[in-house]
Amino acid sequence: MKEFTLDDRLANDSVSVAITGLCDVRLMKDRRWPWLVLIPRRPGKSEVFELTPLDRILLTFETDKVASALKTVTGAAKINVGALGNIVRQLHVHVIARFEGDANWPGPVWGYGKAEPYSDEDMNSLIAKLRETLSQ
Repeated sequence: MKEFTLDDRLANDSVSVAITGLCDVRLMKDRRWPWLVLIPRRPGKSEVFELTPLDRILLTFETDKVASALKTVTGAAKINVGALGNIVRQLHVHVIARFEGDANWPGPVWGYGKAEPYSDEDMNSLIAKLRETLSQ
């Protein structure tokens, strides 16, 4: 059986927040939007429908839990959820907190401007809050 490995682009652009039953939940390194990515730890998958029925249920459950935690921690006006994969084929689900007046509101986050890094302090604080909320 093939072993799961994280796509290099996802690894370079994000930091792990938590490992759930199915996914590696990662924070994108772009402070313009609190942006999490759930990556199912299943090798060779690029589409949700390729997962087993149980894994699809787990992915839905974990996406909902992560979206709720992100909204609680950030107080976002809107949580956007999507699985695109046009550039990075490895199956991953974006969960993005949006605020009226944020960078490119109300337009999409993809392809807009250049990523702005978090300070270590801000990133660590956000990760700690997310971990605490996810563990509840």
